[in-house]
Amino acid sequence: MRIAARTALAAVILLAVAPFPALADGDPANGEKLFRQCKACHTVEAGKNRVGPTLHDLFGRKAGTVDSFANYSEGLKASGIQWNAATLDPYLANPKAVIPDSRMAFAGVAKPEDRADLIAYLEAATK
Repeated sequence: MRIAARTALAAVILLAVAPFPALADGDPANGEKLFRQCKACHTVEAGKNRVGPTLHDLFGRKAGTVDSFANYSEGLKASGIQWNAATLDPYLANPKAVIPDSRMAFAGVAKPEDRADLIAYLEAATK
């Protein structure tokens, strides 16, 4: 019984001190400024599409699945990508390298720190 109690206590302590998942490592305030270049085509508002789909509820969503947006490329729909910080980073760096037939007319964000900031903003703003 004592061993089980110690094991349970150790598990509780480990959970208490374990780091919790944080937002993407970046500065969301700077990411919001960087998002200005995206606003011509995207919003973070639910149900509001522009030339590109809304980014509302982006994290955890499969690429090409906003029901109210019909102008996805076949490659994006077939990509199987589920959006998160790890999948957004290479896509934002060079969209055409990740999805060659992407309709997104955007060359990409070259600096890794700018992508981290943009992803941090998107993670916070698209919930």
